[in-house]
Amino acid sequence: MKKLIQQLPLLFCFLSLISCKLDTEVSQKTVEGKEIAIDSTINGDPEVEEFIAPFKEHLNKTLDSTLAYNPHVLSKGEKGMNTGIGNLMADIVMEQANPVFKSRTGNNIDFVLLNYGGIRSELNKGAVTTRDAYNMMPFENQIVIAELSGAKVAQLLHYLEKSKSAHPVSGIQIKMDKSFKVISARINGKPIQPDQNYFVATSDYLQQGGDSMNFFNNPVNLYDIDYKLRNAIIDYFQKTDTIKSQRDDRFIKE
Repeated sequence: MKKLIQQLPLLFCFLSLISCKLDTEVSQKTVEGKEIAIDSTINGDPEVEEFIAPFKEHLNKTLDSTLAYNPHVLSKGEKGMNTGIGNLMADIVMEQANPVFKSRTGNNIDFVLLNYGGIRSELNKGAVTTRDAYNMMPFENQIVIAELSGAKVAQLLHYLEKSKSAHPVSGIQIKMDKSFKVISARINGKPIQPDQNYFVATSDYLQQGGDSMNFFNNPVNLYDIDYKLRNAIIDYFQKTDTIKSQRDDRFIKE
């Protein structure tokens, strides 16, 4: 027994050497991978398809049930600094989010800014469904309200000058000259005050710097109202009989 105890250090050393050798052998092996396409060439499992069929049918009925009526096509392909569908999106955020924000904070949203690229589909003429809302906004974006200083709002306007895109807005009126320079901007009908803070509704994606909207960084305060942008669209469709949206003078270039 004593002799065995004396040999334990040698045994541990031997095991350590084996372990090191195994680690070296494993690390020297290369890992290879290959792409496996998931497409129509792969046949579905009949049992699985049979199992999910009733759920799929129920989901399609929910997505395709009529919520509202749209009298004419709304497309972001319209020329100019605002589009019917962009105006609709921004107005929906204002109408649906402001009551929630006011009930929680006692304040009103001053204006809304979304991004042109965030609108992923036009809204066709005719019946409007939940599926349309998913097509327009397929992302899980949350509505947030950033409290920005007047100086930050000035940065926001400078961003719009440089982007030269029809980013959806509501509650603010912006006029640009032929070179996209902002010549006037009014919030709730009043000139922007450098020493005043403003509550700006947007998406969490943009507030976190999406589309390089860095003026949203480090706001005075940030409020998450637990409301997905897509859900706001669906809620608006559900309470609206006929959608009314058109281009106006909220964001124009002379």
